[in-house]
Amino acid sequence: MSAIGENERIDVLDYLRGFALLGIILVNIGTLLAANPPAAGTADAAYWKFLYLFIEGRFYTIFTFLFGVGFYLFIHRANTKGKKGQVLFVRRMMALLLFGFVHMQFHPGEALTLYAIAGLILLPFYKVTRSVNLLFGIVMLVVLGLFAAKIFMIIPFILLGIAAGQYQVFERITHHLKATAVFTVIMLGLALGGLIFQSQSAPNFIGSAWDEAISGPLHHFLSIGITIGPVVSAFYVGCIILLIQLPFFRKLLTPLKYYGRMAFTNYLVQTVLILAAGKMLHLQSHINYFQTFYICLAIYVIQLSYSTLWFRYFKFGPFEWVWRALTYLELPPMRK
Repeated sequence: MSAIGENERIDVLDYLRGFALLGIILVNIGTLLAANPPAAGTADAAYWKFLYLFIEGRFYTIFTFLFGVGFYLFIHRANTKGKKGQVLFVRRMMALLLFGFVHMQFHPGEALTLYAIAGLILLPFYKVTRSVNLLFGIVMLVVLGLFAAKIFMIIPFILLGIAAGQYQVFERITHHLKATAVFTVIMLGLALGGLIFQSQSAPNFIGSAWDEAISGPLHHFLSIGITIGPVVSAFYVGCIILLIQLPFFRKLLTPLKYYGRMAFTNYLVQTVLILAAGKMLHLQSHINYFQTFYICLAIYVIQLSYSTLWFRYFKFGPFEWVWRALTYLELPPMRK
């Protein structure tokens, strides 16, 4: 969710943001529509297990890491242009906090408020050396991950994103594809081991025993998922980076790039579309987890289509434009 100029965009970041959004909605929709707990031994239970093995705690981590990358790029590029990057960033985070507060009224589990607060807290780390940010981020992530302290893991993810920006990882990614491939294979091995271990701890009962499971086997299953989440996320990121180096997949996934380019707008609109579907179709507390997948598919089609069409005519997504205006206190040109 960075507001860098049209000619300065790093496409791989947009692909990754779009990819992250695809996963985030799959988890958020269950909470927003108060999906019924799955009954043991059903397709719904199998889908729920899939969500918490491969989706939950995997995609928000990517989104948070990318927020850290955008954090660094925004200030660095503003300073390079002779502007007061840190002052602008504070104003940017205050605007994000306002958006988050409004969004929270409809989606209590939303992330924008946490991002804004974390961004303000971590502002001094912009001036910290990249090696310190990298080391501190890794150590903090490992410690918090072992304790499955999900909410606090936002901090090291953002720090690692800042470090990635300082190392210019994504600007130079095409020069390090062999290293990226090796990294991805290593992450695959670690992810498979972690997922097998987590899968073996999955509770056999959910449905009527949901409340009891929360404090027992289900809690253990979810905690393992939080601990191994960063490794699975890293594997996903490596896969996307490698895929878009191939012309066929880069073209095939082009809508994902536009989806990610207006990630801020699409994140907010996801909530609107989910709640609207729940209201119009009377789905609140009357839908199971597997059925939420069909709602997500419909939202994918809608958002990928309008995102691609939108950037034929405009430079910024609607909410990106408002956010930029609040940051710079001027109205940027919208039309191409």
